[in-house]
Amino acid sequence: MTELLDSDIQDVPAKRRINPDMPPAWDELGLPSMSAMLVASLSQRGKRSYEALCQWPRWHALNERALAVTHHPLLMAESARQLAAALELLYLQDAETERLQPVSVSLGVNPRTQPIERGVASHVLIHVTVSDLVVRRGTVAAYRLTAEFFDAGAYFGTCGMTLAHPSGPGPEVTPASHPGLLRPAPAAVGASAEPDVLIARGAQGRLVIAPCDPGHPVLLPGRPARLPALAVLEAGRQATLLYRGALPSAVAGLAVRIDAPVPILGAAVEVTAEGCASRFVVKTGERTVATGTVTLL
Repeated sequence: MTELLDSDIQDVPAKRRINPDMPPAWDELGLPSMSAMLVASLSQRGKRSYEALCQWPRWHALNERALAVTHHPLLMAESARQLAAALELLYLQDAETERLQPVSVSLGVNPRTQPIERGVASHVLIHVTVSDLVVRRGTVAAYRLTAEFFDAGAYFGTCGMTLAHPSGPGPEVTPASHPGLLRPAPAAVGASAEPDVLIARGAQGRLVIAPCDPGHPVLLPGRPARLPALAVLEAGRQATLLYRGALPSAVAGLAVRIDAPVPILGAAVEVTAEGCASRFVVKTGERTVATGTVTLL
């Protein structure tokens, strides 16, 4: 039986608790290396509220190489994902339970207050709330995490994320289905380097997902069998920037919802413009597996 939990989340048994000033280690969160970890501290502030500090390196793999760096918007989503993994380990369920995965992500950023880093790293304060808890046999099976981001006391963005158990394996798409792929230049899709490019042009100029680096340490850590939600979100962002000829700094909002497993290679991305917002649809054959939006200034 599945039910919504309206009482204190402390009713959900947690197997391991540690000092909030000592967050889980990078390998406990399933990260490929220590350098990938963004969470510096995590502590509980209320029944379903928490406070965290994240460090965003200026030279993060997704950031541009410049003297003054505006952090890639996906750092908000990746911070939220890592915080979700830490919350599950410390507060929400037994550590041995299969880790939940993002199935929908939405974020908005205010370019006027977004941190610009000229030093080593930005120290970002995050207010986290957990809602819509679904409990099955005493274990959290799904929930929604909302993270509000602050830099030097100024609010600059919010990321909402729904986490649940991923669905079963989907159909595989092989490279032979899309011969002669043409990869755009990184700058054309808002990527800092060629390994960050996730899309390419196939037959009749159709955009398809074809990661340049199938083991990308941030977007595809561990060479997963399916495309994670954050990678689908980034593929939609890249496709929209290419379709509209927009600059990365124009992006003010991103959202994606995963409806079925997205293969690592070969899914088509279709973009339509709707004023300041663009809608993207990810398909395998005629089946829609994900949808999303990119909001431009």
